Amino acid sequence: MKINLGEVVKNTREYLGLTRKRPIREVYDKLILHGVSGPQLPNYGDDAAVIPFKDEYLLLAADGIMTKLLQNEPYAAGKASVMVTVNDIYSMGGRPMALVNVLASGDDGQRSKVIDGIKKGCEKLNVPMVGGHLHPDAPADAPALSVAILGRARKLLRSHLAKPGDDLVFAADLSGQAGCSSVTSWDANSGKTTEELLHRLEALPLIAEQEWACACKDVSNAGLLGTLSIMMENSGIGAMIHLNSIPCPAPLTLPEWLLSFQSFGFILSVRPAFSTKIIDLFNERAIEAAVVGKVLDGHTVTVTSGPESETLFDFERDQITGITCDPGTF
Repeated sequence: MKINLGEVVKNTREYLGLTRKRPIREVYDKLILHGVSGPQLPNYGDDAAVIPFKDEYLLLAADGIMTKLLQNEPYAAGKASVMVTVNDIYSMGGRPMALVNVLASGDDGQRSKVIDGIKKGCEKLNVPMVGGHLHPDAPADAPALSVAILGRARKLLRSHLAKPGDDLVFAADLSGQAGCSSVTSWDANSGKTTEELLHRLEALPLIAEQEWACACKDVSNAGLLGTLSIMMENSGIGAMIHLNSIPCPAPLTLPEWLLSFQSFGFILSVRPAFSTKIIDLFNERAIEAAVVGKVLDGHTVTVTSGPESETLFDFERDQITGITCDPGTF
């Protein structure tokens, strides 16, 4: 299939899952960059805060669920709230320990479905929900759900440590189906056992502990190209992405896949000597993985298809989250 690069670039740059991240810089500047000092490591776009503790690291993350998903598919929203936070911990080379939640819903039926979804997510991913807070008087048309998670890691995968010369390895579970109707998504979790789900996820801390990679992000609601570009922005560098090398599930077109939130999808920045080891590790766990690009000097993210190429982002003038680490400092 011929890929229309102009359309891919336009759709990625205008995708709501990506553009809604632009206000992050204002929050970051006020609360993180100039916030209260503490034991945490500097954060340049990580999916979780990193707190050194004894001979390992505690990982602390939180995520919120989009209102329209809560309103239209409350059970799926509950499940997703567990999945997205669990993925945040694994994407940093960690293993989850426990969850807490804040739920606002004044509709008994809606609230019950959300809670059932949370319960199912906890059971499937084997992470306990240990506390939280409920607002039972919230208007039915304005529900809200946020979940926080605590994890631990022996070695870390970060968001800002991609280096020029690294391979970009994309790993995804293609055995699934289109997910929620409220958001563009791919569900590779339903129908799998807890053991199967955890076996897939365990690849990430193993990669971290072997030090085969030092940068990773899970494919969020920004989509594959958006998530990959955020990693480059965080790292203060650029990349070349080969669209024809991206594994894609048969039911979806590549343009659809590039904008899908993935229940199991990760992009890693890897020294070339370890790329085959990482790909083999994922393949052994029924995960498709491939080198889909290269990290480059500069600040431009370019997409290619055959001999054609087009600039996706130029971080000399573009901003997604606005959070960038000076490569010379790490």
